[in-house]
Amino acid sequence: MRTFLRGCLLWCALSGAPAWSGAPPSPPAATPAPGMVSPEVQLCLQHLKPSERERAAKALGPLAELPLYRVRLEVDPAAREVKGQVQVEVVARGRPLTELYLRLTPNMQGRRVTLSEAKLGGKPVRLEQPEPTLYRVSLEEPVPAGAAASLEVAVKATVPRAEKGGGMLAGLLGGGQRGGGGDHGAFSATEDFLSLVGVVPQVPPVDAAGRPWDGPQGIGDLSLYEPANVLATVSVPTGWTVHATGAPMGEVPERDGRVRFAFAAGAVRDFPILVSRGYEKKTTTVGGVTVESHFAARDKAAGQRVLEYTAAALAEFERRLGPLPYTHFRVVEAPLSGGAGGMEFPGLVTVATSLYRGSAQPSEALSSLSGMEGMEEFLGLLGQGGGNGALAHLGEVLERTLEFTVAHEVAHQYFAGLIGSDPINAPVVDESLAQYAALLYVEWRHGKAAADVQRKEALVASYHLYRLSGGKDGKADRPTGDFENEFEYGALVYGKAPLLHHASRQLVGDDAFFRGLRSYVDTYRFKWTCGDCLTKELAKASPANAKRLDALRVRWWSEAHGDADLGKADLGSLLGAQGLGDLGDLKDLQLGMDPASKKLLEELMPGLLGE
Repeated sequence: MRTFLRGCLLWCALSGAPAWSGAPPSPPAATPAPGMVSPEVQLCLQHLKPSERERAAKALGPLAELPLYRVRLEVDPAAREVKGQVQVEVVARGRPLTELYLRLTPNMQGRRVTLSEAKLGGKPVRLEQPEPTLYRVSLEEPVPAGAAASLEVAVKATVPRAEKGGGMLAGLLGGGQRGGGGDHGAFSATEDFLSLVGVVPQVPPVDAAGRPWDGPQGIGDLSLYEPANVLATVSVPTGWTVHATGAPMGEVPERDGRVRFAFAAGAVRDFPILVSRGYEKKTTTVGGVTVESHFAARDKAAGQRVLEYTAAALAEFERRLGPLPYTHFRVVEAPLSGGAGGMEFPGLVTVATSLYRGSAQPSEALSSLSGMEGMEEFLGLLGQGGGNGALAHLGEVLERTLEFTVAHEVAHQYFAGLIGSDPINAPVVDESLAQYAALLYVEWRHGKAAADVQRKEALVASYHLYRLSGGKDGKADRPTGDFENEFEYGALVYGKAPLLHHASRQLVGDDAFFRGLRSYVDTYRFKWTCGDCLTKELAKASPANAKRLDALRVRWWSEAHGDADLGKADLGSLLGAQGLGDLGDLKDLQLGMDPASKKLLEELMPGLLGE
């Protein structure tokens, strides 16, 4: 009954009706009296653990002054259309507001989402679009510090059909995306799943001069925002389910047979929305967090394992890095594309369908990949004389990759969900640490030997594959737009750069490293971090190594010593690291290949077999 009443309260707040008898809603631009928290913000704060609300307020200031989004959307899966309204209230903090920006990441790949009927404080205003992903509103009268501006827009979107997937499996086999990765299916639709990431326009962070941070560049992550409160309702046809960040506020049947799902989120840096049909759910609890695993019915066994991996990773991270601030955390199976194994958002992550199905059905996973035709036969050749062959080994690798990917996405709840960093201009900050934290999880749960295998498989092999394919080593610490393609980005940011943390740990020892890491999390919780902030915290824990720690950061992130630090790659050791056996002499293997397999290997490893 309590859930239903919450839903009714939220419904009234978003529809403009009184929340309760005799209490008319405040005007859109009004702010509560000092020290008071509005009923809407109180709803949002239910998403934060009670113990975390005080910590959030200490870092961010009064939580009632965070940006507040009111979202009301209707989704038509058959037509792949979304429409509705979004209102955002922004308090001028520190200086007057003279303009407002809204970021729409789906427009990176051509206009997908349009905004119209803009109103500021209830009055029509002109929307400018200086960039494909950016809208701007100029304020005729500046909003003084402490006051709020309320901007409302109508939203309309057509969701493109999803590209053929592949997920991380493509990257494991050398068939990953070589060009720009787009959005990896973040804004796309299949028959039974719609990913609506970015459909809610959000206010981007601004620099000291008031300029908005850069938008997505076609490689890497899409965006990250200032912590904000969100109230949202999303209406879908009966039989469909909505997944979003936040505490669930209930499901309300509508007169036309549709169902409206409601969510309230507090102090979150993004607000993803996903819609599915035919999914099932498994739930558990970890440290006061309700953990949910949502998955296609045919992937029930993998969905249960994903729940177990998620719970185990969250338990390890909460024990060693501090509590996750939210009461709910969701993992959702999604048909990702472009070499992505998962995508992270505060309180919700997605994991690629190919990983759910890969370990049990590696041959099916191979056949689903564009450009992987004939790979099953090729892997069988590699595994001749090896029992079940390389295909069976691939299934084992994919199961390890599934668990590692889940741990990586859970680690993103800390880096950069809790500890914010610029995902466009400094992607190495959060990605390298999430990657290394996932490696730590493997060590904590399965032991150092297992972690060493995973380090070679997931990090070192990624760099070696890139180098064997003709890629050049280079600086890892640069904006996403400065990378030539996703292949280079993955090798340097996900492969090489995380091993800075391994080298730092070896330098200062476990005690100092983990004290410095925990201090880093505590210091920058709910705040924005910087490129050398972790190095500084490690230096505080080990002052004698301060200069060497900084030199390590420069070496691993700003210079090109990958071959010296990771060893020179060869194809035999690379495939051995992937569990595909010892190939011996590549020329001998080449002699045993039929022309089609030989041609496939030549295409996968350009130049390796040339005379």
